[in-house]
Amino acid sequence: MPVMSKFVAVANKRKEERGFMLEIAIIIAATLALAIILVLILASTKPDHFSVRRSVMVMASAEKIFPLINDFHQWVNWSPWENKDPAMKRTYGGSESGQGAVYAWDGNKNVGSGRMEILDASLPSKIVIKLDFFKPFEGHNIVEFSMLSQSQAAGTATKIEWVMHGPAPFMHRVMQLFMNFDKMIGKDFEVGLANLKRATEK
Repeated sequence: MPVMSKFVAVANKRKEERGFMLEIAIIIAATLALAIILVLILASTKPDHFSVRRSVMVMASAEKIFPLINDFHQWVNWSPWENKDPAMKRTYGGSESGQGAVYAWDGNKNVGSGRMEILDASLPSKIVIKLDFFKPFEGHNIVEFSMLSQSQAAGTATKIEWVMHGPAPFMHRVMQLFMNFDKMIGKDFEVGLANLKRATEK
Protein backbone atom coordinates (compact mmCIF):
# COMPACT_ATOMS: atom_id res chain seq x y z
CA MET A 1 0.00 0.00 0.00
CA PRO A 2 2.78 2.49 0.82
CA VAL A 3 4.39 1.62 -2.52
CA MET A 4 1.14 2.36 -4.35
CA SER A 5 0.75 5.68 -2.51
CA LYS A 6 4.29 6.64 -3.44
CA PHE A 7 3.66 5.76 -7.08
CA VAL A 8 0.46 7.85 -7.11
CA ALA A 9 2.30 10.79 -5.51
CA VAL A 10 5.07 10.65 -8.11
CA ALA A 11 2.54 10.43 -10.94
CA ASN A 12 0.62 13.41 -9.58
CA LYS A 13 3.83 15.42 -9.24
CA ARG A 14 4.79 14.69 -12.83
CA LYS A 15 1.30 15.63 -13.96
CA GLU A 16 1.58 18.92 -12.10
CA GLU A 17 5.00 19.56 -13.67
CA ARG A 18 3.61 18.85 -17.16
CA GLY A 19 0.71 21.20 -16.45
CA PHE A 20 3.10 23.90 -15.27
CA MET A 21 5.31 23.53 -18.37
CA LEU A 22 2.23 23.68 -20.58
CA GLU A 23 1.16 26.91 -18.89
CA ILE A 24 4.64 28.38 -19.44
CA ALA A 25 4.55 27.34 -23.11
CA ILE A 26 1.11 28.93 -23.55
CA ILE A 27 2.29 32.17 -21.90
CA ILE A 28 5.39 32.30 -24.15
CA ALA A 29 3.33 31.60 -27.28
CA ALA A 30 0.77 34.25 -26.32
CA THR A 31 3.53 36.79 -25.63
CA LEU A 32 5.17 36.10 -29.00
CA ALA A 33 1.82 36.35 -30.78
CA LEU A 34 1.11 39.70 -29.10
CA ALA A 35 4.61 40.96 -29.99
CA ILE A 36 4.11 39.98 -33.64
CA ILE A 37 0.69 41.64 -33.74
CA LEU A 38 2.16 44.79 -32.20
CA VAL A 39 4.98 44.88 -34.77
CA LEU A 40 2.50 44.45 -37.63
CA ILE A 41 0.26 47.22 -36.24
CA LEU A 42 3.20 49.61 -35.82
CA ALA A 43 4.52 48.77 -39.32
CA SER A 44 1.11 49.53 -40.83
CA THR A 45 1.33 53.07 -39.42
CA LYS A 46 4.60 53.77 -41.27
CA PRO A 47 4.35 55.72 -44.57
CA ASP A 48 4.24 53.64 -47.76
CA HIS A 49 6.81 55.92 -49.39
CA PHE A 50 10.34 56.84 -48.28
CA SER A 51 12.80 59.58 -49.11
CA VAL A 52 16.46 60.15 -48.20
CA ARG A 53 17.97 63.58 -48.85
CA ARG A 54 21.44 65.03 -48.33
CA SER A 55 23.20 68.13 -49.71
CA VAL A 56 26.57 69.85 -49.72
CA MET A 57 27.95 73.22 -50.82
CA VAL A 58 30.80 72.99 -53.32
CA MET A 59 33.11 75.78 -54.47
CA ALA A 60 32.88 74.78 -58.12
CA SER A 61 30.53 75.44 -61.01
CA ALA A 62 27.60 73.17 -61.82
CA GLU A 63 29.17 72.66 -65.26
CA LYS A 64 32.22 71.09 -63.60
CA ILE A 65 30.18 68.84 -61.30
CA PHE A 66 27.58 67.67 -63.83
CA PRO A 67 29.87 65.37 -65.96
CA LEU A 68 30.99 63.38 -62.90
CA ILE A 69 27.40 62.32 -62.25
CA ASN A 70 26.12 62.26 -65.83
CA ASP A 71 28.75 59.71 -66.91
CA PHE A 72 28.58 56.40 -65.01
CA HIS A 73 32.22 55.71 -65.94
CA GLN A 74 33.14 58.62 -63.64
CA TRP A 75 31.35 57.18 -60.60
CA VAL A 76 34.45 55.16 -59.67
CA ASN A 77 36.03 58.50 -58.71
CA TRP A 78 33.44 59.47 -56.09
CA SER A 79 30.69 56.90 -55.46
CA PRO A 80 30.68 55.70 -51.81
CA TRP A 81 30.06 52.11 -52.89
CA GLU A 82 32.82 51.68 -55.47
CA ASN A 83 35.48 50.73 -52.91
CA LYS A 84 33.36 48.36 -50.83
CA ASP A 85 34.08 45.45 -53.14
CA PRO A 86 37.34 45.52 -55.16
CA ALA A 87 36.11 42.52 -57.18
CA MET A 88 32.75 44.06 -58.07
CA LYS A 89 31.65 43.38 -61.64
CA ARG A 90 30.54 46.47 -63.59
CA THR A 91 28.62 46.56 -66.85
CA TYR A 92 27.98 49.68 -68.93
CA GLY A 93 25.38 49.94 -71.66
CA GLY A 94 23.09 52.26 -73.58
CA SER A 95 24.38 55.77 -74.19
CA GLU A 96 27.93 56.71 -73.30
CA SER A 97 26.52 59.27 -70.86
CA GLY A 98 23.35 61.22 -70.20
CA GLN A 99 19.84 60.00 -70.94
CA GLY A 100 19.78 56.29 -71.77
CA ALA A 101 23.11 55.47 -70.11
CA VAL A 102 23.00 52.23 -68.11
CA TYR A 103 25.22 50.92 -65.33
CA ALA A 104 24.83 47.50 -63.69
CA TRP A 105 26.83 45.99 -60.86
CA ASP A 106 27.18 42.66 -59.08
CA GLY A 107 29.26 42.34 -55.96
CA ASN A 108 29.57 41.08 -52.42
CA LYS A 109 27.13 41.49 -49.52
CA ASN A 110 28.23 45.09 -49.02
CA VAL A 111 27.09 46.23 -52.46
CA GLY A 112 24.70 43.52 -53.69
CA SER A 113 23.57 43.79 -57.29
CA GLY A 114 21.48 46.25 -59.23
CA ARG A 115 21.05 48.50 -62.21
CA MET A 116 20.84 52.24 -62.89
CA GLU A 117 19.58 54.08 -65.94
CA ILE A 118 19.61 57.84 -66.52
CA LEU A 119 16.08 58.93 -67.37
CA ASP A 120 16.74 62.65 -67.69
CA ALA A 121 19.83 64.85 -67.83
CA SER A 122 19.27 68.59 -67.93
CA LEU A 123 22.66 70.28 -68.26
CA PRO A 124 23.90 71.52 -65.86
CA SER A 125 21.26 71.45 -63.16
CA LYS A 126 19.49 68.08 -62.85
CA ILE A 127 19.95 64.33 -63.39
CA VAL A 128 17.23 61.74 -62.77
CA ILE A 129 18.13 58.06 -62.44
CA LYS A 130 16.03 54.90 -62.22
CA LEU A 131 17.61 52.68 -59.57
CA ASP A 132 16.78 48.97 -59.31
CA PHE A 133 18.17 46.76 -56.54
CA PHE A 134 18.15 42.98 -57.03
CA LYS A 135 20.30 41.75 -54.13
CA PRO A 136 20.38 41.51 -51.13
CA PHE A 137 16.76 42.71 -51.44
CA GLU A 138 14.64 43.94 -54.31
CA GLY A 139 13.79 47.61 -54.58
CA HIS A 140 12.83 50.07 -57.32
CA ASN A 141 13.54 53.72 -56.62
CA ILE A 142 14.24 57.07 -58.24
CA VAL A 143 17.42 59.03 -57.60
CA GLU A 144 17.71 62.75 -58.33
CA PHE A 145 20.76 64.99 -58.34
CA SER A 146 20.26 68.74 -58.53
CA MET A 147 22.98 71.39 -58.89
CA LEU A 148 21.95 74.90 -57.92
CA SER A 149 24.44 77.71 -58.51
CA GLN A 150 24.77 80.22 -55.69
CA SER A 151 26.73 83.42 -55.33
CA GLN A 152 29.49 83.35 -52.73
CA ALA A 153 32.01 86.01 -51.75
CA ALA A 154 34.78 83.47 -52.30
CA GLY A 155 33.65 82.74 -55.87
CA THR A 156 31.42 80.33 -57.77
CA ALA A 157 29.50 77.89 -55.55
CA THR A 158 27.00 75.12 -56.20
CA LYS A 159 24.64 73.34 -53.86
CA ILE A 160 24.48 69.64 -54.76
CA GLU A 161 21.41 67.80 -53.50
CA TRP A 162 21.18 64.01 -53.66
CA VAL A 163 17.73 62.48 -53.17
CA MET A 164 16.47 58.91 -53.34
CA HIS A 165 12.77 58.14 -53.04
CA GLY A 166 10.46 55.25 -53.75
CA PRO A 167 7.73 52.95 -52.45
CA ALA A 168 8.08 51.30 -49.04
CA PRO A 169 6.60 47.77 -49.22
CA PHE A 170 5.18 46.32 -46.01
CA MET A 171 8.33 44.32 -45.16
CA HIS A 172 10.37 47.49 -45.66
CA ARG A 173 8.12 49.21 -43.12
CA VAL A 174 8.59 46.32 -40.68
CA MET A 175 12.37 46.70 -41.01
CA GLN A 176 12.05 50.44 -40.34
CA LEU A 177 10.97 49.57 -36.79
CA PHE A 178 14.42 48.13 -36.11
CA MET A 179 16.66 50.04 -38.55
CA ASN A 180 17.09 53.73 -39.35
CA PHE A 181 17.20 53.71 -43.15
CA ASP A 182 17.64 57.47 -43.41
CA LYS A 183 20.74 57.27 -41.24
CA MET A 184 22.12 54.18 -42.99
CA ILE A 185 21.64 55.43 -46.55
CA GLY A 186 22.25 59.07 -45.68
CA LYS A 187 25.69 58.21 -44.29
CA ASP A 188 26.72 56.86 -47.70
CA PHE A 189 25.24 59.89 -49.44
CA GLU A 190 27.33 62.15 -47.21
CA VAL A 191 30.50 60.23 -48.11
CA GLY A 192 29.68 60.45 -51.83
CA LEU A 193 28.97 64.17 -51.66
CA ALA A 194 32.22 64.76 -49.76
CA ASN A 195 34.05 62.85 -52.51
CA LEU A 196 32.37 65.00 -55.18
CA LYS A 197 33.38 68.12 -53.26
CA ARG A 198 37.03 67.04 -53.15
CA ALA A 199 37.04 66.02 -56.81
CA THR A 200 35.56 69.27 -58.10
CA GLU A 201 37.30 71.76 -55.83
CA LYS A 202 40.77 70.73 -56.98
